Amino acid sequence: MVQSATQSRALFLNDMERLERTLFRLEQGTFPSGPTLQGKKVRVHTNYPAEGQRFDRLAFRALDWMNPAGHDDSDQFCRLDLLVAGSYQYYFGCGEDEKVGSGYIVVDPVLTTYLAKCLGPLDQWPDRLRVAKETGYNMIHLTPLQPLGLSRSCYSLSDQLELNPDFSPPGRNYTWSDVGGLVERLRREWGVACITDVVYNHTASSSKWLRLHPECGFNLVNSPHLRAAWVLDRALWHLSGELADGRHAERGLPALILNQQHVNALRGVLWEEVFLRLRLWEFQQVNVEKAVEQFHKLLSSGVSPGCSPEGQQQLRLVTDPQGRRFGTAVDMKSALQLFRPHSPSDLQECCGWFKKRLQELNSESYKEMAYHAEQATNCIVGTVVYERLAEDGPKLGPVTRKDPLVSRYFTFPFEEMTLDQEMTLLGHEEKARHIMAHNGWVAGDDPLHSFAEPGSQVYLRRELVCWGDSVKLRYGAGPQDCPYLWAHMRKYTEITAKHFHGVRLDNCHSTPLHVAEAMLAAARAIRPNLYVIAELFTGSELIDNVFVNRLGITSVVREALSAGSSQEQGRLVYRFGGQPVGSFVQPTLRPLVPCVAHALFLDVTHDNRCPIQLRSVYDSLPSSAIVSMACCATGSTRGYDELVPPSGTSLLPGRGPDPGEVDLQTGIVAAKLALNRLHRELVEQGFTQVYVDQVDEDIVAITRHCPSTHQSVVVVARTAFRDPHTHQYSLHAPPMFIPGQIEEVVLEARTVQRSGLDSFVKDRRSINGLVDFTVELQEHIQLKDSAVVRLADASDQGSPEFAQEIVFEKLSPGSVIVFRVSLDPGSQDMVGALRGHLAQFSPLYRTGALVDESPPVVLNTPIMSTLTLADMNVLLYRCDAEERAEGGGCYNVPSWVPLKYGGLQGIVSVMADVRPKNDLGHPLCDHLRQGDWLMDYVANRLLAQEGTLQEVGRWFQAMFDYLRHAPRYLVPCYFDAIVLGAYTTALDHVFRQMSRFVQSGSSLVKQLALGSVQMCGAGLFEALPPLSPGVADVPQRCVSLAAGLPHFSSGVFRCWGRDTFISLRGLLLLTGRHLEARNMILAFAGTLRYGLIPNLLGQGAAARYNSRDAVWWWLQCVQDYCTLVPRGTDILRCPVSRMYPTNTSQPQPAGAWDQPLHNVVHEALQRHMQGIQFLEHDAGPQTDRNMSSQGFHVEAGVDQDTGFVSGGNRYNCGTWMDKMGESEKARNKGVPATPRDGSAVEMVGLCKSTLRWLVTLHGEGLFPYATVTIRETHLWDRKIQENFERLFYVSPDPLSPGDAHPHLVHKRGIYKDSCGASSPWCDYQLRPNFTIAMVVAPELFTVEKAWEALGVAEEKLLGPLGMKTLDPDDMVYCGVYDNELDNDNFNLARGFNYHQGPEWVWPVGYFLRAKLYFAKKMGQETYENTVHMVKNVLSRHSVHLERSSWKGLPELTNENGQYCPFSCESQAWSLATILEVLYDL
Repeated sequence: MVQSATQSRALFLNDMERLERTLFRLEQGTFPSGPTLQGKKVRVHTNYPAEGQRFDRLAFRALDWMNPAGHDDSDQFCRLDLLVAGSYQYYFGCGEDEKVGSGYIVVDPVLTTYLAKCLGPLDQWPDRLRVAKETGYNMIHLTPLQPLGLSRSCYSLSDQLELNPDFSPPGRNYTWSDVGGLVERLRREWGVACITDVVYNHTASSSKWLRLHPECGFNLVNSPHLRAAWVLDRALWHLSGELADGRHAERGLPALILNQQHVNALRGVLWEEVFLRLRLWEFQQVNVEKAVEQFHKLLSSGVSPGCSPEGQQQLRLVTDPQGRRFGTAVDMKSALQLFRPHSPSDLQECCGWFKKRLQELNSESYKEMAYHAEQATNCIVGTVVYERLAEDGPKLGPVTRKDPLVSRYFTFPFEEMTLDQEMTLLGHEEKARHIMAHNGWVAGDDPLHSFAEPGSQVYLRRELVCWGDSVKLRYGAGPQDCPYLWAHMRKYTEITAKHFHGVRLDNCHSTPLHVAEAMLAAARAIRPNLYVIAELFTGSELIDNVFVNRLGITSVVREALSAGSSQEQGRLVYRFGGQPVGSFVQPTLRPLVPCVAHALFLDVTHDNRCPIQLRSVYDSLPSSAIVSMACCATGSTRGYDELVPPSGTSLLPGRGPDPGEVDLQTGIVAAKLALNRLHRELVEQGFTQVYVDQVDEDIVAITRHCPSTHQSVVVVARTAFRDPHTHQYSLHAPPMFIPGQIEEVVLEARTVQRSGLDSFVKDRRSINGLVDFTVELQEHIQLKDSAVVRLADASDQGSPEFAQEIVFEKLSPGSVIVFRVSLDPGSQDMVGALRGHLAQFSPLYRTGALVDESPPVVLNTPIMSTLTLADMNVLLYRCDAEERAEGGGCYNVPSWVPLKYGGLQGIVSVMADVRPKNDLGHPLCDHLRQGDWLMDYVANRLLAQEGTLQEVGRWFQAMFDYLRHAPRYLVPCYFDAIVLGAYTTALDHVFRQMSRFVQSGSSLVKQLALGSVQMCGAGLFEALPPLSPGVADVPQRCVSLAAGLPHFSSGVFRCWGRDTFISLRGLLLLTGRHLEARNMILAFAGTLRYGLIPNLLGQGAAARYNSRDAVWWWLQCVQDYCTLVPRGTDILRCPVSRMYPTNTSQPQPAGAWDQPLHNVVHEALQRHMQGIQFLEHDAGPQTDRNMSSQGFHVEAGVDQDTGFVSGGNRYNCGTWMDKMGESEKARNKGVPATPRDGSAVEMVGLCKSTLRWLVTLHGEGLFPYATVTIRETHLWDRKIQENFERLFYVSPDPLSPGDAHPHLVHKRGIYKDSCGASSPWCDYQLRPNFTIAMVVAPELFTVEKAWEALGVAEEKLLGPLGMKTLDPDDMVYCGVYDNELDNDNFNLARGFNYHQGPEWVWPVGYFLRAKLYFAKKMGQETYENTVHMVKNVLSRHSVHLERSSWKGLPELTNENGQYCPFSCESQAWSLATILEVLYDL
């Protein structure tokens, strides 16, 4: 958890997750373990300093884990309180892996640009900067203040450590301390911060320190890979001289290049006179004769090649470290491995093959260099065409030595000489080290790799747009590679950080990241809250994020001038700031989500082309207005507001505009002051939401909205990208509807040309703007006084929503109008009152809340606290089938899908995905804006209920009555707030009614426990038979437990004996719902018949007794109830109303035939010992259309030799694996896929568990029966114990005598799935059922054997969510269940493989519980490792629950966890058994 005073964000850590290109931003102010790391020993490290420590980007410390719940890892987190701005790295590892994931967090700290060289002496700066303050700017960016190079470029610094002497008037010598004092004075007196640039990538070519330390640049000694590029550069320089002298005129290439013919001639000269003569390919080639001679000597001397690296089939070449012609060498070891003579006579032949291969490689080098030459030619020609022919180019004129053909890429600090003489410099190291590469930029280059490093061909291919006044600096990998440069730049950084509030990273995208990282760390050590901005030209927001993350960039410079249209300009406003209008209120603690880098949005940057040149002068005002409405930092460049044209920026050195020559009549200064004031007001008053509306091609309307007061400010700007005098703009502007009431016109302004003034005349001694243009401005006027718009009649636009229509009368190109808008009085009161009532759910609603003088009584009543858990089932859940059973249905969102539940969870599940993304375009949000239908559904559904639920319906009705009066664009966010507030309050009351285990449990425990509410409900029609009148505390309608949603939720298919009692312990007993558990146990006890309880209950009267195992699950639950519930054994004396007192009885009414529960328990055992045989009631296709007649014969009993319960036949399936074939085409109809007749392993375990318990109870005097028929219970218990492993265990030893059918064994070290099956091979199939027996009767298993079998199950059966129901090595395994497929495949058709491979979720619970139990027996280390494994498995269930719109766990998945569309989306026993695992933990 990452926390500040105002917000907490959770960043989930997941295995192998690299987030270096993902941006997470926090304001100055947990790392929960994600699902892939839960259950692992994770170590989290960060370089965020501990309290009281200084930041060191290389010093990482470990964070401590916190686990508030303790049951599992779903809530564990590391807490990190971020109070210091900057970029901080984290990484985490687990096990032996030091680093399995990493990322960065950027903590934000809590402008107009001036060209510093134009400011004049330092003592005059306040007067020259005052215009920024007076125009409303609160930050000033100054270009570098250091001495400049010969070019006088602002970013070509000759000495990074000195203050430019131009800032000191005669007789004064200002220092950095004086600058710092001025900066502090501006902050203190004006409230204006100052930032300046840091330039790390290059230095002026004239820098004196560079001459003393040439190792700081990329020179021909430390960067020999640049030598070929330098040779080409010099040849091009000499070609420029030849062109200037007319030496190529006879070839059609004059000095003045005027047309395409000259360009074509240039291409020919470049190839013939430059590239062919230079023979640059030789820098990459091998001296063949010399290499062959060396190879021959090695072969003759008998040198062994040694071992060949695996897979090496290439001759390896070694680049010459000195960059010489034919300097490329051959790795002779690879040569000897490839060209081995088999005998001395083969030596010459080997040398010949070797020579041929070298010649081929040289030919490849030639082709590669020819390709580079072609690219270089294209780049040279492209530059020439732009600079000398293009209409928008500088039109340099003829080629001269002053304006050469192309810029030089390298310094040349020597006297002029011939090209041949210059080539000799390559052999003079002392001179060659002073030949250095210039800096520049490369279009489309990878900004994460330096274009001057080895491997790059940018200089050779002439792809660099070169800055001939600067040298690119070479830092190397660290300070050890260039100590002077690192020390020099660190000192430069420290000076800057000491005196300025922030820095702009010049040429950031080309600055080596590790250099900028180190320098900014040094800066933040001096000024922790350093404001860092940068302009990134990476072409990718993901790569932008790398720079933002690594460097802790506060704001990335974005420019409105980059937009080619008003539509694109509006998109930038929306992209770089604010949330959409009507956004949802987010919780204080929420996941930390990726975001866009914070923008500093400028109308124009200081190093870009003049806006007047690219657009019209009339566009300066509307574009500024659009920028000012962005919900981010905004700014400008000095000269923009004064309308300085392109020709007005040249200036005598050291001069700036004289004080007083700029006033509110200058350019758009007056309007900019008003816009800047407005921008600041919007920030301070919380107008954080933005809406951009493209009214027409040129008109953009931008709304800034305050989400608490619901005031808006709307700017309508008519852009003028083209000059209105030459372009025909439409005379008509479409009218606009403003939702709400217009309070005032904040300002209206338009650009006008003043008459009687001369057009622009450039002042040679100062920078001046277009004096004949200014703005007409009115501020804070009433709408009726506007000269731009008038109010039309109020209109409802076809809805009851209040809106005002405005008609534009004089919105000429270059005009801006700004409205302040409030909700109409009626809406304002209603929304304020609604916020007041919502404040009970969150303090965020207190702002803007109004006191409701006479609220409906129901709103002052704590209605949720009186709801029972059965009521909560109606309020929160109920799927469509459940709703339809009572005449309703789930809400269907038009043009989308029905909600999953009729209750609140149906809405909350959708909004949980919509809310964090502010997806206001979602169909549900659109539906809410269109009408009140969903509000009516929520309220009316509850009003149709009885008792307290009806009161909850009235509460919703009252709350929605307020919302109906709100503007429609606010309905989604407030609807969400009402529903979410009620939902979370309901959940709180749910958990208060549950057990301590749930109340103190983790979020995973609580999510699973909600399955109890989801599955247990009391419908309009009773699902359970009535209880005896003698049972106390029976509610009017007893809840029943749905087997699964949506397929097994209503009618006769809702309640199943087996499902109920597999689920009861987890969903009812562990959650504290003891009364409901008792009632279900007693209700099913009343249906006992033939010694069995029904599987499909059918309210008892329509029950089917075709399940052999359901009664044993019921007996296990009776035991669990007695064990877990205080005074639980009292249930044994509770009266049971027997519906069927005898096997042939007709259904009896409640109370007609009562007996204590212990009698029913004893009867179930008695009947099994006697043997059960009967034909199902009403047998035939009317009961089961797929079952054969033999299948209706039910048999169950006890094997007297082994004590095992057994039964069934090959025609039916009496356990949970109960799929009956349905396909006539595949001929599997009437054939059970998994009969599991004989003794099913889990039934033997359940029987043993029951007998053990009853023996104990009888000994304690709590169970009256000691015998079953003629056998004593304890003897039956003992017989099972004696025979279990003998008959169920499959020994790892193939020679073991215990196997009755050794030829059927294909997995050893396991427990059989059954014993005595009619098809013996079924006994030996590996299935997950033996793990159930391990949990309920662990005494049957030898610890070591059990542990080995669990290992096999884990390897073969465990899937992401469930357990494979059959060994994937089995011949009939198929992991994909498709119940609709009907083909001729016997094993697949009509879902025949239901239990033959698909991965069922509920057995995982028993598998994990068995692992935990036996791991503890294996020792502490094994147990701890198992706990980690179990937690890791559970994490997948946690993720599924979190993401599932059903908020449940599925019945099954297809193989490897794939979604199965035929599965129940939420299954009772899946939720229950996973909850039981957490209880065991």
